[in-house]
Amino acid sequence: MLCNGDERAPVTIAGLPRPARLSPNGESQFEIHAELPLDATVIAAAADVLEVLGEGAHAFWGRATPGGAALEIAEQTSPTLGGPPRPPRGLPALKLFKDIRAPETPYYLGWLNYWSATTARAIGFPDPTRDAELLSRARRTATGGWIVRLTEAPLDLDNPAHLDALLRAYERFPEIGGRAAP
Repeated sequence: MLCNGDERAPVTIAGLPRPARLSPNGESQFEIHAELPLDATVIAAAADVLEVLGEGAHAFWGRATPGGAALEIAEQTSPTLGGPPRPPRGLPALKLFKDIRAPETPYYLGWLNYWSATTARAIGFPDPTRDAELLSRARRTATGGWIVRLTEAPLDLDNPAHLDALLRAYERFPEIGGRAAP
């Protein structure tokens, strides 16, 4: 869809349809992917970029995560030759996208998370008593959704505090990844 043509600091935004047979509740979806250089300017603007993309696309949810952490998070749903996923670092196994009950349920978490008002209700966010830490790094969007930052700095799973923040968020939101009982 878009490319800035700067090989030193490439920015690309692309979209692709996800067929109904591979999507939650058998409803086709459209995915938007953005690749941005992880420099100070992008880090400072990342939450705003995610919000603009999420709100502009009328998305249910979205996430922004640095490449290394995103690859490990993707392994939470990757089947192995031996069977079900074997997520790294004690992360929970997540259902395949097609096995998640509703399109408003996020497939996984990221460093920055965009949750529409519909998604926030579906996962039970915010709960002032349980979400005080997340709320300290969150903000409302113009349409009643949320931008939720798990860590101040971009997610680095080699940092024990970052890994702990991700694990706590998965524990808090069992709906994410389709792990909650129906």
